[in-house]
Amino acid sequence: MPVKLFASNSVRAAAEALIPGFERASGQQVEVIFDPAKALLRRIAAGEPADVALLGTPTLDDLVKQGNIVAASVRRVASSGVGVGVKAGTVHPRIDTLEAFTAALLAAESIAHTTEGASGMYFSTLLDTLAIADRVRPKTRTRPGGLVGEVLLAGGAQIGIQQISELRAVPGVEVVGPLPPEVQMIFANSAGIFVGAAQPVAALALIDFLTAPAAAPVYERHGLSAG
Repeated sequence: MPVKLFASNSVRAAAEALIPGFERASGQQVEVIFDPAKALLRRIAAGEPADVALLGTPTLDDLVKQGNIVAASVRRVASSGVGVGVKAGTVHPRIDTLEAFTAALLAAESIAHTTEGASGMYFSTLLDTLAIADRVRPKTRTRPGGLVGEVLLAGGAQIGIQQISELRAVPGVEVVGPLPPEVQMIFANSAGIFVGAAQPVAALALIDFLTAPAAAPVYERHGLSAG
């Protein structure tokens, strides 16, 4: 029986690179469900079983409080900041200062972000903070979850806002850079074992593998920082 993992899209590229090594080393197959946290929480609330959750740390903490995740099993895995992406070969807007970033948002013809992913929800509130929501929201192109880079490649938007790890997961998308420090948001991800997991031993082995020092370079390659 495979060990079942619920994981957010922010760690998708790194997890897809790491898991085959775990399967070879352990002989244990892994079934992974990648989705935004909100979608995964709906699956959990509906009673869908799994062995491991790899989600944003605040979300995982809530699952611990709700009695869904074994508190002692929780470990930090990796974190990522939010960035701006464009289709390869197109103009890179200047975003190195808050003023430049704000100007880029106002000048963009269209902007893609998710509505259920952590970075997309943050970006929506950021527009209010920057007092430009009324001018920018009409030209946003949203989707519940998934990779914003796919929208850019399809010509659905000029620039995309998402966690850097997710932007880098789409070949043909270039990361312009991170958001300016004044408005940057770092999203940490943690893993934990579900209460009543069918494969608790394999689940623990998987978390050990994902948090081992040897995994750190893989996270770095995919726009994440280990731990």
